[in-house]
Amino acid sequence: MRRRPSIGRATAGSELHGKTVLIVGLGSIGRETARLAKAFGMRVTGTRRDLSKPVEHVDRMFPVDQLHDHLPEADFVVLSTPHTPETENLLSAGAIAKMKRGAVLINVARGAVVDEPAMIAALRSGHLLGAALDVFAVEPLPADSPLWDMPNVIISPHSASTADTENAKLVDLFCENLDAFLTGQPLKNVLNMDRLY
Repeated sequence: MRRRPSIGRATAGSELHGKTVLIVGLGSIGRETARLAKAFGMRVTGTRRDLSKPVEHVDRMFPVDQLHDHLPEADFVVLSTPHTPETENLLSAGAIAKMKRGAVLINVARGAVVDEPAMIAALRSGHLLGAALDVFAVEPLPADSPLWDMPNVIISPHSASTADTENAKLVDLFCENLDAFLTGQPLKNVLNMDRLY
């Protein structure tokens, strides 16, 4: 995590209430993001494979192939989708250009989902107001990356899901799956080879 001195440079912020957040990927992380956004009074939209089931706290869902149509509506775009061949470079230079001027990008997905040079250019030009990034095209983020010195970027070290209880949860899941495997029961968190997540 990077810190900057800010004493004496306080500025007025912007309220989340009434803003629109577009969540790309409404899996468990995306759904929790939607819940938190709703708590702040935000309008929540998002992409999902299966549109037949409503998602709590989401006002409107659409398929990912309509993403470009909805990017101009969003004040915040949160990427929480897995990296698959379908999501590689999903937020391309063209997609970033369609984002609302002054929007904020939050990426807790994978670095390969975003065209990083195009994102950097949009941050430099002011097209994007800012970005909060937990993942990058190359990890760890190289020391010479311009992202380190950008005042409108918050960087975390691929730790958005890391908590002090994470290792214990992983051990519990492993033990549950081992027991299920040995007794012929279904396993939890099985990789879908067709979807690659």
